[in-house]
Amino acid sequence: MEKIYDLLVIGWGKAGKTLSAKISTKGKKVAIIEENPKMYGGTCINVGCLPTKSLVHSAKILAEIKKYGIDGDYSFKNNFFKEAMKKKEEMTTKLRNKNFGILDTNENVDIYNGRASFVSNNEVKVISSDNKEIILKADKIVINTGSVSRTLNIDGIDNKNIMTSEGILELKELPKKLLIIGAGYIGLEFASYFANFGSEVSVFQFDDSFLVREDEDEAKIVKEILEKKGIKFFFNTSVKKFEDLENSVKAICVQDGKEFIEEFDKVLVAVGRKPNTDNLGLENTSIQLGKFGEILVDDYLKTNAPNVWAVGDVKGGPQFTYVSLDDFRIVWNYLNGDRSYSAANRHHVPNTTFINPPLARVGIDEATAKKQGLNYKANSLPVAGMPRGHVNGDLRGIFKVVIDVDSQQILGATLFGQEAHELINLITLAMDNGIPYTYFQQQIFTHPTMAENLNDVFNF
Repeated sequence: MEKIYDLLVIGWGKAGKTLSAKISTKGKKVAIIEENPKMYGGTCINVGCLPTKSLVHSAKILAEIKKYGIDGDYSFKNNFFKEAMKKKEEMTTKLRNKNFGILDTNENVDIYNGRASFVSNNEVKVISSDNKEIILKADKIVINTGSVSRTLNIDGIDNKNIMTSEGILELKELPKKLLIIGAGYIGLEFASYFANFGSEVSVFQFDDSFLVREDEDEAKIVKEILEKKGIKFFFNTSVKKFEDLENSVKAICVQDGKEFIEEFDKVLVAVGRKPNTDNLGLENTSIQLGKFGEILVDDYLKTNAPNVWAVGDVKGGPQFTYVSLDDFRIVWNYLNGDRSYSAANRHHVPNTTFINPPLARVGIDEATAKKQGLNYKANSLPVAGMPRGHVNGDLRGIFKVVIDVDSQQILGATLFGQEAHELINLITLAMDNGIPYTYFQQQIFTHPTMAENLNDVFNF
């Protein structure tokens, strides 16, 4: 059996589902393929941004009430955790169903549940869960299969108590003792909110690096704050072997060549994510992969195959849902004959690590500015000196900015403190529009806010 479409989308990510809905309004026939019904809406809605931030929010509430002397035993914390997981699941289910409904009720969109693989550059085979097979052809194909968690080649890694970020989001009980392998941004987010929930958290990092993309002074402050939560960091540390203890695991660990043994209720492997290209049948196409397994694309996100695009995490680069949304804009414009916007002239991309408090940044840091030989100035402002910090009862963190002396343009900023995830967008707006840093010196902000401190941090 064979069916022909104007557009075929493989994977239900942000870019693909938005493009499907948009192009269908022009009367075009669209097919969208998703292997896992629990992934309608993509990674962000189901196992990424939104469920994790829901837990960040809930864990922050528990951490905040401790300031008022309200604390409890494991039973209290576990019950709170269960309610937080319930709230998270209600939210993801609602959004997943909404995303499905938008396309399912669209008369120009057909949804296929099954595994997709290329037969040729313009043909895709779909095998459903009941082994039914169909061939889909399309004038244009968009690959939006996202990314998957990396794992480790360790004896015993397949233990039921060892999981990736997807699995840990399905926990029914709060781990009393949690091991996180990997001190990257994902690992730190999980470490932060599980510590806030009340877990005893240990973080293993295979080398001595910590937030290498941040300036040393900021990375030091982040580490100190996380340690004050009770998080224990073990650098130059790896796991040699896991042994099953039924409801826990024994980890045979090595640190600086010395062996030691620890027992954990749960283990989270957070060693990054990789493009999801396995079993896509790309060998049957002219599509090429890069050294990290990403699909190679040009500035308009076109692959080597004619009329085939790759969007979102699967093409490599920053793994953010808002980048995937911007990928949609590029492809949508291209399909409508507009070549004015591409990845080559994409604006600055901010990012936030949702530890508590959040760590947000955009542009370059001081170390990079120095390495590039730029005529720059940098300035820092501790949150402890901010009026709103005192109102919040949270004096943790620091704001740091880097500017170009000659052009007066903002080169970058790192904000670590309450509301950093919101404020970084204000600085990004200024950078994208060429607004000089001096503007912030005279800007009138409401008081008391975290934003008003931009007056001072940009006061060189």
